[in-house]
Amino acid sequence: MKCEIIAVGSELLTPWRQDTNSLALTRMLNQIGVSVAFKTIVGDRRNHLVSAIRTALARADILIVMGGLGPTEDDLSREAVAEALDLTLRRDNALIAALSIRFAGRPMTDNNLKQADLIEGATVLPNANGTAPGQWLDTGFAGHRKLVMLVPGPPGECLPLFAEQCIPRLREIIPLRHIAHRTLKATFIPESTADALLAPIYSTFTDVETTILAGNCEIQLQLTCSKPSLEAAQQRVDTLASRLEEALEEHLFSSTGETLEQIVLFYLELKQETLAVAESCTGGLLAQRITSVSGSSRSFLGGAIVYSDALKTAFCAVPPALLEQHGAVSAPVVEALAQGIRQRTGASLGVAITGIAGPGGGSEEKPVGRVYVALSDAHRTQSEECNFRGDRDRIRLWATQKALDMLRRRLMA
Repeated sequence: MKCEIIAVGSELLTPWRQDTNSLALTRMLNQIGVSVAFKTIVGDRRNHLVSAIRTALARADILIVMGGLGPTEDDLSREAVAEALDLTLRRDNALIAALSIRFAGRPMTDNNLKQADLIEGATVLPNANGTAPGQWLDTGFAGHRKLVMLVPGPPGECLPLFAEQCIPRLREIIPLRHIAHRTLKATFIPESTADALLAPIYSTFTDVETTILAGNCEIQLQLTCSKPSLEAAQQRVDTLASRLEEALEEHLFSSTGETLEQIVLFYLELKQETLAVAESCTGGLLAQRITSVSGSSRSFLGGAIVYSDALKTAFCAVPPALLEQHGAVSAPVVEALAQGIRQRTGASLGVAITGIAGPGGGSEEKPVGRVYVALSDAHRTQSEECNFRGDRDRIRLWATQKALDMLRRRLMA
């Protein structure tokens, strides 16, 4: 059964408010085997809302209308659902009594009474945390059965009401299905290249939904399968994941959703290695990514932000003559930084980054985006020249990604 969630509220169409409820609702729905096919945000205009509801009813079996159940003039969900289904509204005496009890000792303005308006044929969903009850409709539209739920918008009301009132009712109606999910992550492979490589594989698994997402220096493959048993769904997801892992080869860094820094720290601890970093153009971003992982102190010793040439010499023993001959942004200097920070801290591995993040400071010989990354251990030091495109933040982020990926490859070798 296909589900659609409509989030109601003009504030959700501004830069200042986000719909986070639908993420939690989707998680609860997935746990009982219901996939969300559509999510829509609609402002507080009745004609827009009626149109969105009719569109949703035409393409989904389950409709959740979230928000717009309060007492004000722009709370229009009850009216819009009734109009879309060609049903009437009636003011329910039991709901009026419940409102009166809730407002005991306080003045209740007349506009609160609209919260007692019940759609014809609806079942009341009690709201223990607010004045606006939800409503449940098992009805028809264009000759097809539809399940319609109206739930309040505030998260403190919406989420417990949905979990306590809607999920049990859905369990009784919907055939039991289970959803299995896996996330694969790869880096330094373009999205188009990944899809050209992987589409011939995942397209043969018609019962597994595969989504490729690009962003934050990585490619994510989201694999989802729904089956009557969790074991069957998981088996199909795992089979496809195994095929995709083989195709991605060294680009794959996680097959169960971990971040690159989590993977690096896992292998550092597994191999009993320690790490220190020397950062120039990234200004501590690499250390920040590493220390964002709980338990990183077991393997990460620390490092230095060596922005000036003087500190490159003072903290990492880079010879001034080397800086003068090659410049701070060069392979010999970044290798000296990696060796120097490793020796200075006593770490078994040293990583260094230097480059030109822009927007100024570039030249024809060394353009903006030129970055050198080095990795040093007791036996050898390697460096790579990179040329990243984009603004300052993007270049810095990709530089740290390259450093982490070099570490991962060395540790997994």
